[in-house]
Amino acid sequence: MFESAVEEIAKYGTIVIHRHKAPDGDAIGAQTGLKLILAAAFPEKKVYAVGDVNPRFSFLEGAEPDEIPDEAYENALSVVLDTSQKSMISDGRWASAPRSLRLDHHLYSERIANVELTDPSFESCSGLIAAFALETGWKIPKAAAKALYVGMVTDTGRFRYDCTSPRTLRLAAALIEKGQFDLTSLYSDLYLQDYDLMVLRAKYTLKIAFTAHRVAYIYTTKEEIEELGTDIPTVSRGMVGTMADIRDSDIWVNFTEAPDGVYAELRSAKYNVNGIAAKYGGGGHPKASGATLKDREEAMALLNDLDLLAAGTASDCR
Repeated sequence: MFESAVEEIAKYGTIVIHRHKAPDGDAIGAQTGLKLILAAAFPEKKVYAVGDVNPRFSFLEGAEPDEIPDEAYENALSVVLDTSQKSMISDGRWASAPRSLRLDHHLYSERIANVELTDPSFESCSGLIAAFALETGWKIPKAAAKALYVGMVTDTGRFRYDCTSPRTLRLAAALIEKGQFDLTSLYSDLYLQDYDLMVLRAKYTLKIAFTAHRVAYIYTTKEEIEELGTDIPTVSRGMVGTMADIRDSDIWVNFTEAPDGVYAELRSAKYNVNGIAAKYGGGGHPKASGATLKDREEAMALLNDLDLLAAGTASDCR
C-alpha cells in the first residue's frame, strides 16, 4: 500500500510535513511521529514539521513546529497529513513545493496532492502512520511511538469509539512496546485538568442550547474567546465533547468564530453527519466531521440541516 509514498520520500532531500489547522491530538501525533521516523530513517535529509500550535500537546517531544523560510520549499516534498480539504491545511506554502504527498484517514472529499494515500478504515492518521512505518520496516523512535499512540488514543476516545478495531489495538500494542512510555504519566498529561480548564468546561456546559429536535449546539464569538482568556483550539476541538453524553441528544455541533470564518465541529452517536459537513465544504468521518463556514448565518443554516436530520425529515447527504 505504501510503496508510492516511499518512492516519493526517497526522491527529495527536504521534506516538509503539514496537517490541518487547529490541530487535535491525531494531527499533532501523526505529524510529530512521521517527522521523527523520517529523521531517523534518513539522517541526510532535512525534515520539517510546520503549522499552528496546540499547547495541550506540548508534553510531546518534537511537537514544536519548525519555522522555515519560503526557500525551503524550492526542492522539497510537501507531505499533508490528516486533512481532507485544501482549505484546512495549516500553512498554505505546502502548494509551492514541486511535489506533494497526502496520507489521510478521512472520507475522500477532494484531491489535494500529486500522490494520494487515503484509507478511512484507519481510526486515526496516527494509526495509518504507525502501519506505514511498521510495514516499511523503518525504526520508530521512542518519542515517535509516544506521539503516534497519543494520536490514536485521542481519535478513538481512549479506544471507546466504534472505529476501534482489532488492528487498532495491535498497532497500539506495538507502539507501547517500541516507546516504552509510562501509560499513567501519559494519561495524566492528556487528561488531568487545571482548575481553570474545569471552570471553562463548566461555563461551556451552561452555554449548551438545543434545536427543536434535540441537536445540542454551542456558538462562541470572537469577543467571548477574548473575554474568557482562552484560544480557538481549546474552544473548537476542546469543548465539543461537553455535549457528547447528553441523553436523547444524538447530534451535537460546536461553532467557533475564527479569523478565517466559523469553525464547525459536528459529532453524532447515531447519524452520518459527514454529508452535511461536505455540503458546506467540509468533511471527515461519518460520525465526526468539520467545516469552516463563512459566517453565523451559514452556521445556522448548517444547524438547521442537522435538525432536519435528527427529525428524520432529511437524508444524511451520503
